[in-house]
Amino acid sequence: MDLQEGSNRETLFRAQTVDKRDCSACHSSSYTGYARGRPKAGSGGFAQYAERKPMFGGLDLSKVTATHLANMNWEFVKRLRDTVTVKLLLKGIVTREDAQMAVEHGVDGLIVSNHGGRAEESLRPTIESLPEVIEGVAGKIPVIVDGGIRRGTDIFKALALGATAVGIGRPEAWGLDAFGQPGVEAVLEILRRELKTIMRQAGTVSVNKITRSAVVTRPS
Repeated sequence: MDLQEGSNRETLFRAQTVDKRDCSACHSSSYTGYARGRPKAGSGGFAQYAERKPMFGGLDLSKVTATHLANMNWEFVKRLRDTVTVKLLLKGIVTREDAQMAVEHGVDGLIVSNHGGRAEESLRPTIESLPEVIEGVAGKIPVIVDGGIRRGTDIFKALALGATAVGIGRPEAWGLDAFGQPGVEAVLEILRRELKTIMRQAGTVSVNKITRSAVVTRPS
């Protein structure tokens, strides 16, 4: 739900004008069109991008141009719930009302996310959206939050505000880029160590002892 349309990624587009590397080893030139949300018809586009992903294996993607459903609504969520037998989580829920609707539609969990701020950067940070989503689900389903998690203290704050867990993306990607698998493991260890440090400073002897009383929220 956190990327209903392509985004205007100006930094990416500026960088492309000076990047002289050959990208054909990973994707065709039409990938640029997909990044803009507008794949070039007949040039591979989305199909060429998606064929590298195992979840699309065995599917004919020759006429598919994107996975963004322009008319997403709760009826579509109902169709998903009635169709799939696995756990169904909605990613991109940021309001109390949508959280309540998700519970009513039998969703198994939510991910409070704004697509890393890349889809629309003027929205509230996810950490500020989290409390009302927590209120909306009223403890009935788990709530995960991502976006801006950089330190163990960020994890602590999210857990204190009611998150079941947090998701990280860029920190582990930076670790992977710099040092491969050991870099990813180092990032995770740093986050664990920092979380343990702030838990000790706050007097919380276990994760389930982290409560909202440990944080002060600023007025919205």
